[in-house]
Amino acid sequence: MSHAFKFGSFDYFCEHAALVVCPLLGSSQGTMATCYSRNVQLGKQIIFQPATCFVHIAALGMAAIMLFHVRSKYTAVGRKEIVTFFYMYMFVELLAIFLDSAIIPTSHAVYPWFAAVYAGAVGALYWCILINGFVGFQLYEDGTPISLWFLRLSCLVIWGICFFVAIATFKGYASFSYEKPTGLFVTYLIFPAVCAVIYFVSQLLLVVRTLDDRWVVGDLIFMAGFYVCGILLLLAFSVTICDKVNHYVDGVFFFSMAMLLTVMMIYKYWDSITKEDLEFSVGSKAAVWEVKDPLMASGSEYYPEDDAQSSYRGAGGSLVGGMGGNNYYGNYPQQQYGQQAFGQGGYGGGYTQGNGQYGGGHY
Repeated sequence: MSHAFKFGSFDYFCEHAALVVCPLLGSSQGTMATCYSRNVQLGKQIIFQPATCFVHIAALGMAAIMLFHVRSKYTAVGRKEIVTFFYMYMFVELLAIFLDSAIIPTSHAVYPWFAAVYAGAVGALYWCILINGFVGFQLYEDGTPISLWFLRLSCLVIWGICFFVAIATFKGYASFSYEKPTGLFVTYLIFPAVCAVIYFVSQLLLVVRTLDDRWVVGDLIFMAGFYVCGILLLLAFSVTICDKVNHYVDGVFFFSMAMLLTVMMIYKYWDSITKEDLEFSVGSKAAVWEVKDPLMASGSEYYPEDDAQSSYRGAGGSLVGGMGGNNYYGNYPQQQYGQQAFGQGGYGGGYTQGNGQYGGGHY
């Protein structure tokens, strides 16, 4: 029996996609998707959603690469804040590996607790990217203890609220019920969507009003496109895809792939709008400096006497100041050299006409 969309109910969503929370909602047995990806058996362990698990593993690798590049931009605006986002994304993907694949069985007593931690982490992740969106407006200085601790503590609060709502819904605590999961519907579905919309609109305003480069709007468009396509593939076309490919993959696979591409575009957008101050950069890569006006160019107007008598042409090497060796010693008249160096009356008459006489004596 197909259910229509109803606010506060997961029936429509769980029928179209095998979400992490679906085995714990609707009834004591949970709600099963109409069509879901086939399983594989590895020894005694049955792995659900094997293709999706590969996407989660790839997401961990890509997040580690992006995290490395973000950390290398030491002076970029919002570096520490966006690093927190990538750490949280990796944590969500790690949990998804164990929950989507049923390595932690849905019938196990700890599954509701892990699912609640996952639901809380998803809410905190969207809140984190929302706060990162306001860092570019410079409402407060980024990278300071105030900025970082506000981000961390607020994410912790959001995680705690979402976690409590999820576990209370699964266990039936404090008037929550898995048969009417309205609170979980708000924290798990509505709240992330609202954060995503606010982030996109805020970044669009940031680019249009404060930045000269309009090419980064393309990054935002791709980001929004991947996100919307992932939602549509998960909720609207999951059953159709699953039937057409004989249950090898379903909408969860394409949703996970689309979310990975969305996160990659978030990194691409952040990298495009931030520039590193080379004066204070201490990165591992050497900076490439372009010399506009070299001090010693190869043109003929710089020290022409050295160009005419270089060591390459058989003359003496040049000295500091551009005076060639022959000009300094050989080409000067001997009398003039002796008079210039010591004078006529110093040290017994000095050098005289190059005859080797010093102080009245002969060598």
